[in-house]
Amino acid sequence: GGEEKNYLYKQRHSGYLCFKWDVDMNDLKNSFSDLQANRWKTAQTSPGERILKLKKLKEAILSQSKELQDAIFQDYKKHPSETDITEIFPTLQEINDAIRHLSQWMKPKKVSSPWVLCGYKSEIRYEPKGVVLILSPWNYPFQLLMAPFIAALAAGNTIVLKPSSKVPHTSRYLKKLISELFPPNEVLLLEGDASVADRLLEFPFDHIFFTGSPPIGKKIMASAAKHLASVTLELGGKSPVIIDESAALEKAAERILWGKFINAGQTCVAPDYLLIHQSLIGKFIPLAKKILETRYGASEKAKQETPDFCRLISQPHLAGLAKVLELSIASGAKVEVGGTSDQENRFLSPTLLTNITPDSPIMKEEIFGPILPILTFSHLDEAIQIIQKKEKPLALYFFSKNRENMEKILKNTTSGGTCINTLILHLANSELPFGGVGFSGMGNYHGFFGFRTFSHERAVLRQGPIDTLRFFYPPYTSWVRKLIRFALKMFT
Repeated sequence: GGEEKNYLYKQRHSGYLCFKWDVDMNDLKNSFSDLQANRWKTAQTSPGERILKLKKLKEAILSQSKELQDAIFQDYKKHPSETDITEIFPTLQEINDAIRHLSQWMKPKKVSSPWVLCGYKSEIRYEPKGVVLILSPWNYPFQLLMAPFIAALAAGNTIVLKPSSKVPHTSRYLKKLISELFPPNEVLLLEGDASVADRLLEFPFDHIFFTGSPPIGKKIMASAAKHLASVTLELGGKSPVIIDESAALEKAAERILWGKFINAGQTCVAPDYLLIHQSLIGKFIPLAKKILETRYGASEKAKQETPDFCRLISQPHLAGLAKVLELSIASGAKVEVGGTSDQENRFLSPTLLTNITPDSPIMKEEIFGPILPILTFSHLDEAIQIIQKKEKPLALYFFSKNRENMEKILKNTTSGGTCINTLILHLANSELPFGGVGFSGMGNYHGFFGFRTFSHERAVLRQGPIDTLRFFYPPYTSWVRKLIRFALKMFT
């Protein structure tokens, strides 16, 4: 009601603020000041202290996993097993990796010094950036908040977390989890809509980590520029998957359909469109139909009733997908499988489209849903040209047995990450950086790369007992000039 306007529900000692309607900026300023005041104490915590926090977080996640499964199911009917695979397992993997390696990551790294600096010692120290903001999306609402949070926590920052308002049940679970483990002057979780994020962007954070769409990413970057804050932008784009004539078609189809339709296609690294050699399209379509029938049901009704295929996040999102599907069909696209939707239940069945061209409506923007447009090519150069004309994607996938073709794809395209003969699994290797390039983002994380993202690499040079610099002090006598010329010959 009207009395709830300007309402702020605040529990300073439970580790979160929950905003409804307008945000009280004075309270928010006070909370930000608390985080700033605590940042130096937090920065000086030892590896053991940080590891203890990570272990407590891991224990809480394991003990509350059923609550998380239920929360995500309530938000968009995701099967608990899929939550285990895509949300809980990757998060625990990030925690385990940080626990295992944090002591080594935090050690100063000794580096060599040039001969001209004989007697000096050089090192790189990783120090926390300070107060950081993490804005997470709705599509993997747990994992995509927790992974950067774990990295920021391991790096010794004080942290503000803002989950998406589109997943209220998961957001409530996260609020409870964080509030039970961390004081609000170390980790603060804020609920609310986009207006809360807008208010947060007015504060001078030391680093902002955002996962979402490129248009919002541009807004985040502009806001960060006002305070000269560094940013990590994990965005998206139209990630292609290519099948050349040498590929193992059945394995390719199985993996592509898994990567495309897990989470109902609402995955930033899902294959957005398929480029397949024209000699294989006649075999691929019936093979794909059979795979989809096995996984989700033989009929459209069965697919709608299966518990193994989750729902779209919102009715407006479904409406947008239905509209672009309609426009594509009107432009000549053929529905080979799927195309059935249920607005009330936010359902769109797994859909395959053929007769697609680079100019089809479905090829204009990232789909982010269970529609796979299929284009054919007669020579690999045609596929490369299509990819090169589009913005740099977050991921690129190539199925082939031909090593020359693999190198050709790698040398003539660019993407945040690439998988050969599989999809999405590059995220599972913490030894690989995960991030975008250009339109699909900037910066990266996972494992050490996440720790480094939330750390400042501080250069430290120590003067030893030998002092070579004194030989180059003015006045520039003939002796000093000779010494300088000698140094130039020796060290350049």
